[in-house]
Amino acid sequence: MKKLALLASMAFAFTAQSQIKMPAPSPGQVITQDFGMGKLELTYSRPSIKGRQLFKEGSELAPLGKVWRTGANSATKLKVTDPIMMGGKTVDTGSYAIFTIPGKTEWTIIINKDSKNWGTNYAEQDDIFRFNVPAMKMKESVEVFTMQFANIKYESCELHLMWGNVAVSIPITTNIRERIRTQVEQALAMDKVAARTYFTAANFYYDIDKDLNKALSNITKACEADPKAFYMFLLKAKIEKDLGDKVSAKVSAEKCVALAVEAKNDDYVRSAKELISKL
Repeated sequence: MKKLALLASMAFAFTAQSQIKMPAPSPGQVITQDFGMGKLELTYSRPSIKGRQLFKEGSELAPLGKVWRTGANSATKLKVTDPIMMGGKTVDTGSYAIFTIPGKTEWTIIINKDSKNWGTNYAEQDDIFRFNVPAMKMKESVEVFTMQFANIKYESCELHLMWGNVAVSIPITTNIRERIRTQVEQALAMDKVAARTYFTAANFYYDIDKDLNKALSNITKACEADPKAFYMFLLKAKIEKDLGDKVSAKVSAEKCVALAVEAKNDDYVRSAKELISKL
């Protein structure tokens, strides 16, 4: 019985020890970013400097001229749901590993097809392409390796890498203009076009296609079809202002104010008055 009790005690102690949970030394992070007509999902681990050298000849962390997993643990992975361009080259939908080669003045960015391997199991034959980007110095040092999507626009964004006092910006672009234009033209060609469709078309021509005349034509039709839509009159005022027609822009903005007051929407009242102050 004593032997059984001892074994039970040992088993309990082992179970208790096995339940100890510690935070990861290099915690993982997943970032999902809406971009263009799809999404970008970045999965990577974030090591800390902890007093060690990095980005030096033969340094313990990410030595110059050597392939680096761009993080820690598993390979840093980028999932793409709609085609993009990186370094002027097309990245189709799918999952990819991002490796880098740090340099003093520039880094080599490597897009690799094997996104499921451990970060140190790099195989050059699996490279899809490489390109170089400048390495920049930061005034403030970043202790924990950080990646982020920044400067998000309709057809461009940047993937930033920051560690220590070094920063790298990877340009990413996409081509959505032609696809949206086709959708817009098809929608406008219908027998019956709703006010919302004209409004969406006006937004496309104003914000993305930069065709102010088409934008004005469509927003005018939208306002005629829905004369109580205060937000449409604000867009109309913006377009008229950019076309240099300050008189019409003021009329549209004042219409927006009146309708927004009626609808009790203070945000649009404020935005329209601010536009008027700049005419």
